[in-house]
Amino acid sequence: MTTTVGFSSAAQCIDVLEGLQSLASGSVACTVTSPPYNIGIKYSTHQDRRSDYLPWIEEVCKKIRRVTKDDGHFFLQVGDTSVDPLISNRVLGCALSTGWMLQNKIVWAKNISIGDDSHGHFKPINSPRFLNQTHEYIFHLTKAGDLPIDRLAIGVSFVDKANIRRFDHQHDVRCRGNTWFIPYETVQSTGGKYHHPAIFPVLLPEMCIRLSGIATGSLVLDPFVGSGSTLVACERLGMLGMGFDIDAVYVETANRRIAAERQKLAQDSAVGLATAGQNNNAVQVTPKVVDP
Repeated sequence: MTTTVGFSSAAQCIDVLEGLQSLASGSVACTVTSPPYNIGIKYSTHQDRRSDYLPWIEEVCKKIRRVTKDDGHFFLQVGDTSVDPLISNRVLGCALSTGWMLQNKIVWAKNISIGDDSHGHFKPINSPRFLNQTHEYIFHLTKAGDLPIDRLAIGVSFVDKANIRRFDHQHDVRCRGNTWFIPYETVQSTGGKYHHPAIFPVLLPEMCIRLSGIATGSLVLDPFVGSGSTLVACERLGMLGMGFDIDAVYVETANRRIAAERQKLAQDSAVGLATAGQNNNAVQVTPKVVDP
């Protein structure tokens, strides 16, 4: 993984609409976010339930569109529940009503069963009617629906190496497709989830940002930043991340995670430079060849 140290991301404790209003038009290169689903989840200081949910989501999407560059990207991550399997459709409808175009629909597979083996994690449902919910969606939205993306930035190797030449590829990498298996890391307590009830893995925003192909140092936004996974991804990729949340506890957590990631990247960079220096200063000894 290529990492860049030197860009400073930050989360702010501010209402999402106020935060979006504070940004200049056309200033954001990429937004990666997951809004509340309005299903009554208890957050640290508030509950996920409001009567004006869809008009509010529509206003958020409208303001995100205003602050996004004409060649910018909006990755909207939404899931459903067993009793309400159309949440994602309604949220997507709000975005489309404000002028966004759906360019790619990505399935985030949190768990997958292949044969008798199961991979990943999910929250089991004890019900005689419903299947376990093991996936959610990532809607890739753009202003015109025709932006180029960097498909190979998140590509995978060919299983059959003969296909490299057969399909005229220059390297052993192909498009990953629109189903992404990104499992949660195993945690033993809510502390492992940063005391947030609805986080996504850092790899998810990292893949979205890489796919967008935006330049290093671009402004990436998460208006529902929560515990800060998007901003941690920004640190890893050398982007300038900005996030909003009304919960001061989550904002503090997000900023702590950013600082820890920044420190880790700086340490890794220092170790890499030291190792390179040692290799350059190493004495090259040519073994003596003795004729038999």
